[in-house]
Amino acid sequence: MTKWTASNIASQQDRAVVVTGTGGLGYEDALALTRAGARVVIAGRNAQKGAEAVAAIRHAVPGAQVRFGQVDLADLASIASFAARLAQEQDRLDLLINNAGVMRPPVRRETSDGFELQFGTNYLGHFALTAHLLSLLKRGHRPRVVTLGSVAARGAAIDFDDLQAERSYKPMRVYGQSKLACIMFAFEMSRRSKAAGWGVESLAAHPGITRTDLIVNGSGRSSLPGMLRRFLPFLFQPAWQGALPTLYAGTDPVARDGAYYGPGRMGGMRGYPVEETPPKQALDSGAAARLWDMSLKMTGAIFA
Repeated sequence: MTKWTASNIASQQDRAVVVTGTGGLGYEDALALTRAGARVVIAGRNAQKGAEAVAAIRHAVPGAQVRFGQVDLADLASIASFAARLAQEQDRLDLLINNAGVMRPPVRRETSDGFELQFGTNYLGHFALTAHLLSLLKRGHRPRVVTLGSVAARGAAIDFDDLQAERSYKPMRVYGQSKLACIMFAFEMSRRSKAAGWGVESLAAHPGITRTDLIVNGSGRSSLPGMLRRFLPFLFQPAWQGALPTLYAGTDPVARDGAYYGPGRMGGMRGYPVEETPPKQALDSGAAARLWDMSLKMTGAIFA
């Protein structure tokens, strides 16, 4: 690929899309997809931010088919309610982008269901959301799920003995584990979809190092990462560019089921989308199957 951009997105006319996350990458995904003609639901926790995102997109794209759907990915009941509402409002889903997340809260926090916040939101929340939306996806037109990883996953590992970081909480290590779990989920879902005949493609992508509020919201404005983000913004590529690997994975006919996409320059830190080699740990199908089974028990999710 040579400098693939949002202008390369084929027509998404009448395709039904859900993107989690109201700002940053989620906003850029939704903006590009509505420009291409898709019907987009921006799913997020904060209704005010959701309304602002919808208004901004409608201003930028006259006639945009975009709306907000309220869901808290740190609350399994909220996820189930969102999926039930969506099933009443539409008969299919063509693309699900599992994008939203939290990063590096300085102290250990928990979701409404008692999971460590990063693992519970970034991974388990999207795991459960995908399960609840699977019936809509199976009725979609060449349906795809794109789940967001991170460069932080490269040095990460799944600590099956302390998944919830109850014995030891180190913010970056736990964040890396949550994003590695997301990549493993994407690959395992691809394998299971093929085996079960779901007809749903599953891919993973990551944005490199991108200028969003994720670091500031998680680590805090006064943290070292927060200050780097605030005072050295040139180290981070713009959000529209960080969104490109996700958009490529979600829309391009050439993007491969079960593959991983990220920026093509500076070791995957910035640039235009390319297919890249996933972290070695993400290719451990035995660990992925074990994580999948544990996640089913933790969330009560059913993939059927």
